[in-house]
Amino acid sequence: MKKIEIQPLTAAAFAPFGDVIARRETPDMIINQGYCGRHHDLAQLDFGSGRAGISLFDAKPRELPYFCDMVERHPKGSQAFIPMSMTRFLVIVATDRNGTPAGLRAFLTEPGTGINLHRGTWHGVLTPLEAPGLFAVVDRIAEDSNLEEYHFETSYEIVQP
Repeated sequence: MKKIEIQPLTAAAFAPFGDVIARRETPDMIINQGYCGRHHDLAQLDFGSGRAGISLFDAKPRELPYFCDMVERHPKGSQAFIPMSMTRFLVIVATDRNGTPAGLRAFLTEPGTGINLHRGTWHGVLTPLEAPGLFAVVDRIAEDSNLEEYHFETSYEIVQP
């Protein structure tokens, strides 16, 4: 079994896989008569030939160590996960090597931080570590399939450093 240590989620470390969706230190603009800070354009959404859809995912919490035996990707569009509570979740991603995942990495979000996975990024399943595991998901909606799965011969054990 291969072990992967969890690392903190930062925009720089996550950039090859997608976008971190989090408030900036200061808002880009103040709106609503001065009562609201807008943190503008935090993710590059890509829906290809489909349309944008918003869904709710209600995922059961998992525990560490977590055993990852499968990843998936969406070759026709990006997929954003925005927690609807101030809880953390685990994000497992991998680069693509000739159609197969390689170089698995695991990140831990801060409470209230979301992610947007770029089109075609290999990733683990939704893995909240605390309840509730309720997420708004923004992704591609279309009639054709947008899912590829890859099952590892040997599981990866995701552990705290």
